[in-house]
Amino acid sequence: MKENLRQVRERGGEGGGKGVRMAGSGSERVAVDLCKGINGLDKVVLRGPRGSSAEVYLYGGHVTSWRNDHGEELLFVSSKAIFKPPKAIRGGIPICFPQFGSHGSLEQHGFARNKFWSIDIDPPPFPTNSKSFIDLILKPSEEDMQKWPHRIALGPGGDLMLTSRVRNTNADGKPFTFAFAYHTYFSVSDISEVRVEGLETLDYFDNLQNKERFTEQGDALTFESEVDKIYLSTPTKIAILDHEKKRTFVLRKEGIPDAVVWNPWDKKAKTMTDFGDDEYMHMLCVEAAAVEKPITLKPGEEWKGRLELSAVPSSYCSGQLDPQKVLQSS
Repeated sequence: MKENLRQVRERGGEGGGKGVRMAGSGSERVAVDLCKGINGLDKVVLRGPRGSSAEVYLYGGHVTSWRNDHGEELLFVSSKAIFKPPKAIRGGIPICFPQFGSHGSLEQHGFARNKFWSIDIDPPPFPTNSKSFIDLILKPSEEDMQKWPHRIALGPGGDLMLTSRVRNTNADGKPFTFAFAYHTYFSVSDISEVRVEGLETLDYFDNLQNKERFTEQGDALTFESEVDKIYLSTPTKIAILDHEKKRTFVLRKEGIPDAVVWNPWDKKAKTMTDFGDDEYMHMLCVEAAAVEKPITLKPGEEWKGRLELSAVPSSYCSGQLDPQKVLQSS
């Protein structure tokens, strides 16, 4: 780890997209900064040109902060989050891989969120128009030579962009099957004032009802109790409208067909040691996921998934937030 940080610092000013780019000189602020976070864990801070920022812990390849140009925090991280391996960080954007939830033989949500990622000093080409980005790579063990490159970038307008690649490098001819999710915790003013648009009429598995399959009946998702649903074959764009903050989060995703919606509500929140009793009121997980149909790669094949998050002012129409202007916009 120390060697990786040293190499990046030495090469940070070089072009060509090698690992971390240090943008700016003199009095200008660098776009990427390597520093220590909670409990001495290594983290990377990304800064946008208008004051937006994001921070990424190498433990878990985990985004723990995303702020707009007004300095407002857009992600939820629990005040009781434990920044100490092997416990996963509660909040932000954990990466669920190669398993989602308990859908498999591995630990809950797989191992990617519990491993130390390395800074990739020689990443594959990731198209980007951002000067503020970090390339990470996960190598689970010396024996397992499969690699999972991952880029986190902060766009010029403050959008947060995550791109992950999985390539089957097995030399024994065996296929590799996995599930995946960006387990995004959004910060909201009051869960009772939030609605989600874009998932109407879709089928979903309800994890609170033995994973039975249902069809969404409402015009929009609103929240009055615990929810844990996996929506299937979802659109590429989903909107989360926060009535009180007059803010809409827009998720745009590619290569990731499903969407998970989760809030533990009060009873479950009280059973979670790394989650405040009342914090469920100020968070909502809407996750880009590939769960229903796990992805299988033959040797040499590659999968790429991409998530772009933006936060825009919400408009009013007949006393309610109007998501269509967001969902129909480019």
